[in-house]
Formats: sequence, C-alpha cells, structure tokens
Amino acid sequence: NEVDIAEFLDELEVEQEILVFRLLPKDTAAEVFTYLENTEDQEKLIGALSDRELREVLDELYLDDTVDIIEDMPANVVSRILRNTDASTRSQINQLLNYPKDSAGSIMTTEFVFLHPDATVEESFARIRSVGIDKETIYTCYVTDGRRVLDGVVTLRELLLAPDNAPVRTLMEPNVITVRTTDDQELAVRALMRYDFLSLPVVDQEDRLVGVVTVDDVMDVMEEEATEDFQRMAAMAPSEKSYL
Repeated sequence: NEVDIAEFLDELEVEQEILVFRLLPKDTAAEVFTYLENTEDQEKLIGALSDRELREVLDELYLDDTVDIIEDMPANVVSRILRNTDASTRSQINQLLNYPKDSAGSIMTTEFVFLHPDATVEESFARIRSVGIDKETIYTCYVTDGRRVLDGVVTLRELLLAPDNAPVRTLMEPNVITVRTTDDQELAVRALMRYDFLSLPVVDQEDRLVGVVTVDDVMDVMEEEATEDFQRMAAMAPSEKSYL
C-alpha cells in the first residue's frame, strides 16, 4: 500500500529514499509522494528528479494534491514545479492558490465528473468512461447546464440501477447541499460529516460549480485542526514545525 511505502521511505536516509523512489512505478510514486510526512524529504526528492521524472509524477497527481505540495515549498521549487506543468494545469493551480487560506476553495479539487441533465444514462456512462480516469472521484456526479450552474447530483449507484434511456434529470436530486469557495474549510468538514457524503460541491458567488471537496481532503483538515486544538490546550501557539 502506498501509505506503507511512504512510511518506509520516511525512515530511510535521503540517498536511499531517492533510490527507492525511482524504482517505483510512476503512478505508485505519485501516490506515495503525497503521503510523505516530511516536507523537506519531498523538496529533496523534487531536487533529485530530472525534469522528465518530475513531469511524470506531476501528471499522475490530482490537482489539489499538487497545490498542497506547492503551498509548503520554497519559491525556487514552486517555480520548477510550475515550469513542468502544462498551461491549463498551471492556470488551475494559480486559481486554487488565490483562494483565501483555510477556505473551501483552497482545499477543493477541480477534477470531478459533471453530466448534462438531458443526457441519458447510457450517454452518461459513456462520458464517465471517457473522462473518469483523470477524475479524483466518480461515485458522485454533478448535473450542470451549459453555464455550469449546479442543477442537481446523482450517484453512480442510481445510474447503475436506472434504465439506459432514462434522462439524468429524472434521477438527480435537485436540492443540493453546497459550500461557497470563500466559506471556511471547517464548514465543509462539518457538512461532509453531518450528511455522510463522499464529496461536497463547491460553488462560486454565482452558484456555478467550480470544484468538490472530498473525504480525503476533509481528513487532512480534521487532523490539522485537532493538532492546533491540542497545542492550544497545552498553552502553545499552533506551529507548522515541531517544537523540539
């Protein structure tokens, strides 16, 4: 499992860590990279990788994971990461970085599946198959019109159990619970926990769907918030670095 590999790498000396990391298949390597706990190790790995190797890792990362990594890196490393992404990805990364710190917009991913309300179940499955491999989640699909205004939500289970010719609008739930890009990330955490969702849609001020917050994003936020709470209980100011 990628989590166990990351834990193993954290125990190695940097030279060994780089060697083992290079032996991993590129899709596994990207997943392992996101689980490395030591930011300095991530920075050293990026420095050791060639531009081609770095591009391969970045191509396998989901956009929100790339943003999380960039936020903790010095400017020279950020510049190198951005140089090795395509123009479209770079534009989306910059957009996410511009949202307020600790907002729903800053932790969301823009890689989700959206369907047209007039599409049939059969047409929707064809779309999911064609775009789903690059999306962070496909189990919950969002229904939008041409203006990307959120009309409803439909689960993969509902699509599977429906007739092939059924229009999506007859299956979707039109009353969708959302958060706005500028809402505090804790609001997204509470909503996901309260309603037991796998993902939560994030809309802008004009109710256009711009991203989703997934369960794994929320788990990271919960861990950060719990750490800060414990530090305050111990009469210490929250810090990103170890006090020792």
